[in-house]
Amino acid sequence: MKTRSHQQDEQHLTEQLGATGLRLTPQRQQVYDVLLLRRDHPTAEEVFIRAKKAMPEISHATVYNCLDALVKSGLARQVNVERGATRFCPNMTEHGHFHCSGCGTIYDVDLPHALPCVVVPRGFKPLRHEVTIHGFCADCAKKK
Repeated sequence: MKTRSHQQDEQHLTEQLGATGLRLTPQRQQVYDVLLLRRDHPTAEEVFIRAKKAMPEISHATVYNCLDALVKSGLARQVNVERGATRFCPNMTEHGHFHCSGCGTIYDVDLPHALPCVVVPRGFKPLRHEVTIHGFCADCAKKK
């Protein structure tokens, strides 16, 4: 996967927000930076804790609003696994997730571009797919 420079990430953020009528703010930049830094599918609370380290004045409400703006702008997606808290993923390419039942970590996994084994009813037009695989990551599998 190609990585972009911070300047390219900021330009992409500005363009995507602008396309949906939103502007880049320092708070949105900080929340997006949090998502890009570790790419570990954090919850909103985890994003808040991480963002607060670099921006002590940021509030819970601001983080939730920023996450909402990022999702609406196509810069992040919501990931829901079972009944847990919503998590956020900045990887906007089509991919699946692997949820470790041991440690709870969520990993991105590549999937074929098209899922040929999935047949949708005639006339339906899929926009995207969500696949979550459950199991044990390598570290947790060693412990079992």
